[in-house]
Formats: sequence, C-alpha cells, structure tokens
Amino acid sequence: MITIKNEKQISYMREAGKILSGLFQELEKVIKPGISTLELDKIAHAYIIEHKAKPSFLHYQGFPATLCTSVDDVVVHGIPRADQILQEGQIIGIDVGAVVHGYHADAARTYAVGNISPEKQKLIDVTKQSFFEGIKNIKEGSRLGDIGGAVQEYVEKHGFSVVRDLVGHGVGANLHEAPNVPNYGNKGTGMKLVAGMTLAVEPMVNMGSYAMSFPKEWVCKTRDGLPSAHYENTIVITKTGVEILTL
Repeated sequence: MITIKNEKQISYMREAGKILSGLFQELEKVIKPGISTLELDKIAHAYIIEHKAKPSFLHYQGFPATLCTSVDDVVVHGIPRADQILQEGQIIGIDVGAVVHGYHADAARTYAVGNISPEKQKLIDVTKQSFFEGIKNIKEGSRLGDIGGAVQEYVEKHGFSVVRDLVGHGVGANLHEAPNVPNYGNKGTGMKLVAGMTLAVEPMVNMGSYAMSFPKEWVCKTRDGLPSAHYENTIVITKTGVEILTL
C-alpha cells in the first residue's frame, strides 16, 4: 500500500536526510587507499548514533552492517570487512539509511579511491546526473515511468546500462515501501504521482552489460566483471516539483 506522508512525518525524514548528508561529507574525507570497508562502517555507525538517529540497514532482514560498501564490480549490498582494504584506482558505492522517530531516509553515493581512470570517473558522473535527469520534471500528476524513462535515456546516451534486477522504492515508516521505482521504462506510463509520496530514487549503472550475478548472500555483482556505480536520494513529491531530503 502506498502511504502519503504528512508534514510532521516528512520533517522526521528531512532530519534523517540531513544526517545522511553530513555523514557523506565525513566519509568523503576518509575514503582513501589503505582504509578498510569495516572502518568506514564503524565511522558511519558512530556518526548516526551521535546524531540521535539509528542505522536503517543494521539487522534489516539480517544485514550485518550500517553501510553497504560496494567496490568496483559489486553493484550493491557489499558487506564491510576488516580484510577489504581499499586500493588506488577503485570506486566504492556507499549506501546507507538513518531512521528518526520511526521514519527512514535512504541515500547512496559512489566515490573514487585515489586516482581513477577517466572511464570510471565518467561512470560516476553519469550515474549521479542520471538521478537529476530522472527527477527534473517530476511533480504531482507526473507518471512513475517518467522517472525511469528519463534515467534510462540519459544513461544509455552515454554508453552505459541501467540495472534491471534492482529498483528504487517508496520509503517512510518502512525502509522499503510501495511503489517500486524502476530506473528504466517508458515516460508517460505507470501510476500518477501524488504530493506527499516519498521515494528513494536510485540509479544503479553498469559500465558494461546490465546483467548481474548473485555469488553470495546479499552481494550483487555485474556478470561481466566491469564496474558499477550507484547514486540515490530520498525525495518527496510536491505540487510543483520534488524536494530532495538527503542533500
């Protein structure tokens, strides 16, 4: 069931979103060659707790960490490890959620580890911009397919592919709510969007094919072994546009 949020509920999500925005700034300072993904997780957990929120992902359906740390060909859901040390030239997707007074915000960013190739930088940049292309003309009365159609069009124009097996989602009192929000599809199709809907829009973009493999519990990889990038924000639909709660 799709839930429309009132202003008080949105204010809790806005507060959670501000915490995530601040956390990303802190993580950006320390994502360098030589740091472990487990250390990043510890930093994130401490930051969220210090700001009087709770990590959304920790113990969610058994997930063991605060962050999803997805390196190079891991699309999403990488699990932080002490023995996973970031190396020069890698990219890492950081996906994280925070809950305030029972309401979640969910967001992701992809970072360069030291100096990266131009191709990887383009992948990060296109993935980020595809999110903004997806929401550019969205407001109450838009169609759900307008988001995914715009994301797919932009990504494919730049020679990359959009993941099909995983999609964005509604978010609020639950981390994952209806509706599903694909990052592909046809503009002008799907349900009409209503003011007060809160969505996690999250393009996942592969350098090569969109085909994926699932070698371990949680971990999702590209089938061809090429890198993937992830960019996500929680948004609320308004009468005239959208508000991004996690910037």
